[in-house]
Amino acid sequence: MNTLVSTAWLQAALGDADLVVFDATYYLPTEQRSAIEAFQHARIPGARFFDIDAIADAGSSLPHMVPTAAQFERQMAALGVSKDSRVVVYDQKGLFSAARAWWMLRLFGHAEVAVLDGGLKKWQAEARPLEAGSPAPVLAGNFTATLRLSSWRGIGDVLANLESQRECVLDARAAARYAGHAPEPRAGVVPGHIPGSINLPYTELLQADGTLLAAEALRQRFAQAGVDAHSAVIVSCGSGITATVLALGLHVAGYADAAVYDGSWSEWGARADTPKRSGSTP
Repeated sequence: MNTLVSTAWLQAALGDADLVVFDATYYLPTEQRSAIEAFQHARIPGARFFDIDAIADAGSSLPHMVPTAAQFERQMAALGVSKDSRVVVYDQKGLFSAARAWWMLRLFGHAEVAVLDGGLKKWQAEARPLEAGSPAPVLAGNFTATLRLSSWRGIGDVLANLESQRECVLDARAAARYAGHAPEPRAGVVPGHIPGSINLPYTELLQADGTLLAAEALRQRFAQAGVDAHSAVIVSCGSGITATVLALGLHVAGYADAAVYDGSWSEWGARADTPKRSGSTP
């Protein structure tokens, strides 16, 4: 299965016994919209809801941090995912939060996972079938989780990188948030960016219909940001959601897997002991 699958491919595959489809929609606090309510109103037939806030470390004060392998294993099994399942994830916006579920499944060792290119927005534009209401119950799967720490970074790693500069840090937030000219959506988080980080808004990897740029166009955009196939990359954003769109883009472009700074600006911008920079330059 390719990293990106088309709407036509997914419609043809619906009903396959080994296929699990997830709606992994997440809305920012400022959007004041319920992803689960929208899921119950309209979803791809057979889809299950991947709750980014619930499939997370409940003990962390930060939003939707990565859970333990044991917790992730339990939650995926309860959602009917098995070690031999093919998983396709989408979100209601096109491509915003689906990449977070894609990255998390890969983080815990599940390789057979893809993103629906263009998401529910494209699916609906093409008048493909939908269902509504509460989803049918599913049989538990036999998922096995093994954490791949090489794809994850904590605040200590990013602080150490300020000195070593071993990894290029890409910030997926909008330019105004990166520069510190727009307010952060979470209380107690100051504006700005990590010193030395490069702004590459995730929207610059998308086409008008919400699909991802082709591989060559992605490579050109990453090259413009100073990233090539030999770069080691950490991706960051507001809370570890849109950073994974950059991780997805790097993967599709054929580059080495990026590591996600899970706490992202929600952590860095809320702490008094982290250096911060404003303006449009790294």
